[in-house]
Amino acid sequence: MKYASLDVGLKRIGIAICLDGKIVLPQNAIHRKNRNQAAHDVNLFLAEWEIEKLVVGLPKDGSSSEEMERRIKHFVSLLELEIALEYQDEQGSSFEAKELTAGDFKHKKDGRLDSVAAKIILERYLEQGF
Repeated sequence: MKYASLDVGLKRIGIAICLDGKIVLPQNAIHRKNRNQAAHDVNLFLAEWEIEKLVVGLPKDGSSSEEMERRIKHFVSLLELEIALEYQDEQGSSFEAKELTAGDFKHKKDGRLDSVAAKIILERYLEQGF
């Protein structure tokens, strides 16, 4: 099964893929100009890679988690999904991505950090044995 994961943010959407059920690779993040453009770009990505299951990170704890969960689910509703959809707790994934990449990235706003967070989200999902 081919998997993709999203780390949905207000400015960028991190993306990672797993084509063999084992190795998860971060991809180029999608920069959001607006919701519709970002949804269109995600749809194109999913079709291009022939993704069969999408895993989307959701914040489960934290002060603004309810608002972000609402925004993320609204964004997902804009996608033209004909594939399976799962949500995965993303708590700490961005912090973990910063720790993993400390000193590696000079430009924090290019989306690579967001895609490393998406990679962590998908790895957590796959570790659960789905």
